[in-house]
Amino acid sequence: MLRLNDDRGAVAVVVAILMVPLMGFAAISLDIAATHAEKQQLQNGADAAALAIAQDCARHACGDPLETAKSLALANSNSGDAEAVLPHNVDETTGRVTVENSATREHWFAPIFGLDSTELRTQSRAAWGAPTGGTAVLPLILPLCEVRKHALAGRPLGVEQTIVTTPASCPVDNENNYVPGGFGWLKTDQMKSCNVTTEIDGRAYSEPGNTIKHCDLSPIRDRTILVPIFDESDPDNAIGTGSNAYYIVYGYAAFHVTGYHFTNQSWGDLSCGGDEGGDGKGNGNSQRCISGYFTELHRTDPNFEYGPDAPNLGASAVYLLPDE
Repeated sequence: MLRLNDDRGAVAVVVAILMVPLMGFAAISLDIAATHAEKQQLQNGADAAALAIAQDCARHACGDPLETAKSLALANSNSGDAEAVLPHNVDETTGRVTVENSATREHWFAPIFGLDSTELRTQSRAAWGAPTGGTAVLPLILPLCEVRKHALAGRPLGVEQTIVTTPASCPVDNENNYVPGGFGWLKTDQMKSCNVTTEIDGRAYSEPGNTIKHCDLSPIRDRTILVPIFDESDPDNAIGTGSNAYYIVYGYAAFHVTGYHFTNQSWGDLSCGGDEGGDGKGNGNSQRCISGYFTELHRTDPNFEYGPDAPNLGASAVYLLPDE
């Protein structure tokens, strides 16, 4: 008996009709995911190359930056066809590098829509250098001789030391280590603040006297901070007297604070005179000092700018730059 409503084969027809959108979904889910993964590989390779070149140049050994970029681009690419270029010349004086990676992603399903491949491009930028200027959280400038007391080839050895500022202890045979009556204290950016903003080769104005005025030093306890440094070997770097006196900033060093003994504020076990006849706050002895050790600091301080021409006193950094 003939069935007028026979629907045998209908499923096959429906499947055939849906094959095109199903292939489209496959293209979207697989090809796009694979494209995104390969682009991430390109970006990883560009980041790795930019940082590697920056690290080499920071050590004054740039080598062949383009070859470094090419090798890391391929090492981070599963397809093995990544290419790298450097749009700008790079050497140890440029202070930054840009790496551009590219590749062609061949699609699996998208060709049915006429899209055979996608060109992928990524970019990464890195920089290196030592601090050129910024805002320090301790309004005290220290002589370069203190940094060099425990250093090898200009790099700090992390030896703990006590730096006496009143009277100055470094160097003992030079009267030009601090401006008269200044003791290294600097005028702060604002009243009741410890912050002081300076820059290399710029003037850091002195705050007369051996007191730190309204500055609360408790936040720097057991902390590594950047401090401005002046070269006491040249009398032209500590100029004037009183409130018009100033220092010429030579550079910045990283100093880990383990104690201090100043007027009205003391913390830690120091060897600079104790507090004989005082009140336990540093008022009973004429000597004032800070203890700790100069150290290497290879990360950026957000309150400072960096550049390749700044003196490297151990506080250099290599870092990625944001996208342009």
